[in-house]
Amino acid sequence: MEASSGTEELVSGELVSVAHALSLPAESYSNDPDIEMAWAMRAMQHAEVYYKLISSVDPQLLKLTKVDDQIYSEFRENFEKLRIDVLDPEELKSESAKEKWRPFCLKFDGIVEDFNYGTLLRLDCSQGYTEENTIFAPRIQFFAIEIARNREGCNKAVYTSVKDKEEKGANNGGEKGADSGGETEKEANKEINKSGETAM
Repeated sequence: MEASSGTEELVSGELVSVAHALSLPAESYSNDPDIEMAWAMRAMQHAEVYYKLISSVDPQLLKLTKVDDQIYSEFRENFEKLRIDVLDPEELKSESAKEKWRPFCLKFDGIVEDFNYGTLLRLDCSQGYTEENTIFAPRIQFFAIEIARNREGCNKAVYTSVKDKEEKGANNGGEKGADSGGETEKEANKEINKSGETAM
């Protein structure tokens, strides 16, 4: 029992250290591999939770932040012609794109928590998170694009694909597929708080 308690304290202490390190401004760090790994792990966890949500709940019903309406209207006002179903990385990362995105992102400083936190964004919204289909983006950019994808029906392909697989599994006598789908939906619903917003 003592050893277990010591291990729990060690893990708890490490988590506090990581949490503290992640809360410091980026300028405080050089390229520390431990910090980079912690950021990457947190970004991947965020991506996994989000993908479970859009796989389990109709994405058009999701509310990602308290200010989804503001994010969406500002986004479409500034980027009305941006193709969101399949993103071109140049429209996010080129120097001219950064000049256009920077003022948009800064509008949400103090409005969206951790608005500039690094997040993984899928390039093709009909696909999952893979190395080839993922780009690193600020959190507000992720929210803007994913809110638009949800509202405009682009993420429906993921939800429909998962539901179709579950139905095929159930129709082929594979109750396991139906059960795992139910579990996934339960997990996703846990991520939605009482006000109908996702815990992102």
